[in-house]
Amino acid sequence: MSAEQLAGLSDDLVLGTVLLYLAAMVGFALELAFGRARTNTGATAITVTESGVTEDVAAGAAKEALAAAGSVAAGGSSAALAASKPGEGDGADGVVVRSPEPPSWAPIAGGIGVLLAWLGLAANLGSVITRGLAVGRWPWGNMYEFVVSICLAAVAAFLVTQLRSNVRFLGAFVMVTAALGLGFAVIWLHVPAGPVVPALNSYWIAIHVSAAIVASGLFTVAGVSGILYLIRRDGFSRLPTRADLERVAHRAIVFAFPVWTFAVIAGALWADKAWGRYWGWDPKEIWAFITWIAYAAYLHARATAGWKGRSATVVQLIAFACLLFNLVGVNIFLGGLHSYADVGG
Repeated sequence: MSAEQLAGLSDDLVLGTVLLYLAAMVGFALELAFGRARTNTGATAITVTESGVTEDVAAGAAKEALAAAGSVAAGGSSAALAASKPGEGDGADGVVVRSPEPPSWAPIAGGIGVLLAWLGLAANLGSVITRGLAVGRWPWGNMYEFVVSICLAAVAAFLVTQLRSNVRFLGAFVMVTAALGLGFAVIWLHVPAGPVVPALNSYWIAIHVSAAIVASGLFTVAGVSGILYLIRRDGFSRLPTRADLERVAHRAIVFAFPVWTFAVIAGALWADKAWGRYWGWDPKEIWAFITWIAYAAYLHARATAGWKGRSATVVQLIAFACLLFNLVGVNIFLGGLHSYADVGG
């Protein structure tokens, strides 16, 4: 295939990726919407079936759900929430919470969402590879290519985590974030495939930029978890528990932070090779360092001051905002030596 054909194929694969990510989002959303509700303690509502099979919930969680519901209902499998008399349930105070049995197709929809997400990831990877083949270089030479790769990294981070532990509750939100990111790249950042300035024709682009992409993908997963943490209310909800959201965000940042640190150091080494200095107060350098400080503050607060919950989440979202401004805002509003990272118009 010619370079022009490969570039066209890359663009088509990006559009296909958006559709697959949106389809996966629907699958994850159906499972989330029709699956079992959870409390912030991690307990699930009791499921009452025709055969009388139930799933117990802690008394405290049950009381929390009953207070949120504001009413007590009774009866078979039709009640949304109900409290039995003391002694009838298996909870510490005899409090039982009941909810309708989730439809059997809900977990199937989530499984289809996982499959579509993997297909979307493959299409996303194909778009990056074909773009690189079309231009004959590493496909990270401008903002369009960079954002497409970050979306790839974010979805890959989610799916790899899913292989180790069940985090499907994040699927709908990660998918819509990736789809919106790709849409933003196609509409506002797209530039034709072509050569880059001489400064980018270096092996350092494979070292520095790839590390920044991996870290940014992980930070994105943490950012999505943090936003959900703040909007998650008390009581029973279809959203993940706050404990699960905080756990995912913290683990992602713990892994991403040293990778971002390496990216900053590699960037300084590349700057010395390209411009004869390690640090020049360029806006991109400044905001990369501000982002590093913000995430370091989050980890330091968690480790030494014992910050957890809402306070720690606010700090990590401030760091995530710094990251987004560094990745996109600096190139659009500030320019500098990194202005060669083209922004389409």
